[in-house]
Amino acid sequence: MRSVPTDTDYAYLLELRTGLRRFLRWSEEQAKAAGLTAAQHQLLLAIRGHRGSEGPAINDIADHLLLRHHSAVELVDRAEAAGLVRRCADPDRYRVVRLTLTPKGADTLQRLAAQHLDELAHLAPAMEALWYVLEQAGDGERHPAARTIPTTRHEGEHRPFAVVPSQAAGDQRG
Repeated sequence: MRSVPTDTDYAYLLELRTGLRRFLRWSEEQAKAAGLTAAQHQLLLAIRGHRGSEGPAINDIADHLLLRHHSAVELVDRAEAAGLVRRCADPDRYRVVRLTLTPKGADTLQRLAAQHLDELAHLAPAMEALWYVLEQAGDGERHPAARTIPTTRHEGEHRPFAVVPSQAAGDQRG
């Protein structure tokens, strides 16, 4: 680990954080287009992606989403009222309530997950390139792939992961 980051290190860190924020904004827009809030999308994913033989409890959801217990309860209340999730009593522990997706919630999440996996597949090479340059000694040289990455969608199409000073600020997606 370097004791003092270089100007180039700061530029790469900014590029990485900008790219992550753009992805999160894109994700929020996709959730909104599907009729969900970003928090509801995260909730559905936390329920469906929970590893365990039974559905997650509210405490699990709070942990996954980095929320306080009462905030997770309020989020679940709103999602339940929207017909996205269902509460189920745990048969072995009477004080524990488990969460499952309704068919509406599962269908909505499936569509969003497919969109997100596609987008992440396109961002993966750029993310790998950024990690590569961040791991280097900071010699001031950019990894060629960090600026633009060819996509697999259309031969020859390039999408910037994040705008760098020499690029025009036209692409808001990547």
